[in-house]
Amino acid sequence: MNEMKLFIGEGEDRAMDIEIKSINVGKPLTITHKGKEITTGIYKHQVDKPLFLSTLNFDGDAQADLVHHGGVDKAVCVYSYEHYAYWEKELNRELTFGAFGENLTVTGMLEDTICIGDTYQLGEAIVQISQPRQPCHKLAKKYDVIDLPIKFQNTGFTGFYFRVLKEGWVTQPVSMRLIERSPKNVTVSFANNTMHHDKQNIEAIQRILDVEELSGNWRKTFLKRLEGIEVDTSKRLTGD
Repeated sequence: MNEMKLFIGEGEDRAMDIEIKSINVGKPLTITHKGKEITTGIYKHQVDKPLFLSTLNFDGDAQADLVHHGGVDKAVCVYSYEHYAYWEKELNRELTFGAFGENLTVTGMLEDTICIGDTYQLGEAIVQISQPRQPCHKLAKKYDVIDLPIKFQNTGFTGFYFRVLKEGWVTQPVSMRLIERSPKNVTVSFANNTMHHDKQNIEAIQRILDVEELSGNWRKTFLKRLEGIEVDTSKRLTGD
């Protein structure tokens, strides 16, 4: 397995030792779960060749459910390799890169250290953190663990998404550097906690909404909460 170093710009106060462990892509396929056919793009495989990154995805990658996945705010799914050991124990199995449908398997980018709006150069492309990932029922079906998406939410080990500000080729070994750290300091963990647990914290919601780079979907959900409208996201967890 190739490992690609991520180089952070000198002088960044929150720089960490970050590696891209793997780039993973995959087209949607149809599986059968408990007698029902399901089309999903969650199955990814490691790629060791140059890939073009557009505003929608890596070349060779696609999503099945374009209502809840994909789009300009969710072009690249990122997940921390540090969480793999926990899930290997929880699921009682060995996991390979891309196990959770992520495009980038990384180290050093934990949810409590990176912020919505942080911007990086990835090869020729420029990417920016737009929102935490919200796991859906297809993750549960892949591992046949019905409450797995809820466990992702409760642990906070959700991963996150990049939007692509500038398209370009990502050639391995990949060089990447932090271009700008968001001055709002709203971490992915903070946004996760507010979305899933501290739902009525108006001050926290307003702080998140103050981040211009927040994705459109999360912005709509938080604005509805300010209006007293609770958005039901449980269907994404169960598929009902």
